[in-house]
Amino acid sequence: MPIITYILPDSTERRLEVPTGQTVMEGSVRNNLPGIIAECGGGCSCATCHVYVDAAWAHAFVEANDDEAALVEFADGACAESRLACQLVVTEAADGARVTVANN
Repeated sequence: MPIITYILPDSTERRLEVPTGQTVMEGSVRNNLPGIIAECGGGCSCATCHVYVDAAWAHAFVEANDDEAALVEFADGACAESRLACQLVVTEAADGARVTVANN
């Protein structure tokens, strides 16, 4: 099972096994990690699951679609590495990926 490293707002790191097909957001919520609020439950409509994907791991996830890009554009602290965790579907290629939870 792929392991995703979450860097939390307090700078601590948590390594979690996230089943293939689930999202980075689901991995966080199911393990009660702080920082990813996920108000919309993964519907790509709120940006409360804003994360920064380590540039070395961007290739492990599909590119943001137009809806995600529009939401991220207005998220606090948005930058080139910004993504919505609800849109980051975990595959075997994501094993070892690192994401930093935005301080929402």
